Amino acid sequence: MAALARELDYETEREAPIGITADRRRGRGAVTNPSGRFEPYSRSLADDGWESLADLPPFKTEVSYEAAKKIITRNQSPDISFDRSINPYRGCEHGCVYCFARPTHSYLGLSPGLDFESKLTVKPNAAELLTKELADPKYEVRTMALGTNTDPYQPIEREYRITRSILEVLARTKHPVGIVTKSALVQRDIDILAPMAADNLARVAISITTLDPKLARTLEPRAPTPPKRLETIKALTDAGIPVTVMMAPVIPALNDEEIERVLDAAKAAGATGAGYVLLRLPYEIKDLFQEWLREHRPERANHVMSLVKSTRGGKAYEAEWGKRMIGEGVFAWTVGRRFELACKRLGLNEEKRSLSKDLFMPPPRPGEQLRLF
Repeated sequence: MAALARELDYETEREAPIGITADRRRGRGAVTNPSGRFEPYSRSLADDGWESLADLPPFKTEVSYEAAKKIITRNQSPDISFDRSINPYRGCEHGCVYCFARPTHSYLGLSPGLDFESKLTVKPNAAELLTKELADPKYEVRTMALGTNTDPYQPIEREYRITRSILEVLARTKHPVGIVTKSALVQRDIDILAPMAADNLARVAISITTLDPKLARTLEPRAPTPPKRLETIKALTDAGIPVTVMMAPVIPALNDEEIERVLDAAKAAGATGAGYVLLRLPYEIKDLFQEWLREHRPERANHVMSLVKSTRGGKAYEAEWGKRMIGEGVFAWTVGRRFELACKRLGLNEEKRSLSKDLFMPPPRPGEQLRLF
């Protein structure tokens, strides 16, 4: 009976299981594994009376390969600073419960919940595709963003090294790159990033949501601790790589009180810039986040969501450009002003310099003679 339950569990949990026990999701961010919004039906686990659900194994990280056809993703969003990006992985083992990329797993027929952080996809041909796309005579250079969807330095990067292979291509072609990550693993690639930064071709943003280790462990269960991220800022800046701290997201009544402390610590570690994003809860994330609140902060759940809605016109989320990142209303305005005043006091964001695009050397196309100089 237990074996049968395990077999059925594989089929049902990908759709919409509920009531997943804490020991089965230990080290994960999401509390449940609901079906994506494109699925025609949903299912949930039910004990057959033999207590067979107790025998089900914990969620384990599974990795599959994607034969991508293109690697550069374009966007025309007017409220973000880049128009192109590369995502080496789908899904993210860091397990941040608030991650705005979770709904993208629905396009794969998987759950934005536990599937997002345990069923991952890698793109092993990323560097090859990038070389080909940069060699296109019609390609126009602008800063390439890494880490705009899922973290390019999530734990599986240690083994698969897709992000490093991408950076090697960008370094050879002298292409500007901006990286956003929570991971200390970015220090591994200082040997690539430091020479690029010396030519004004690279910068890094380190995301720090909280300095509270207990809150970080439940919000971002498999991401490095806050002290490790501060150490990473120092290591990068000591190597001459400009670093911005990103407080993303700012969560009302949960971590907003830490704005000044996070910026103080990041400045002391060497950061020269700072940015923030107010909590975003599109699509399935609004339910996943509220489940997390009821599990980990039940005494604050109603207050947090009340403030969230006050910044989104009475709804859990408003996707309007220009407002989706910073919200609106009194609370959102207050967060913005506190952030601005703290940055001014610390001298953050005083120098804003675009990365260089004049050094770009496109890779040779197949059959093309290599340049002598």
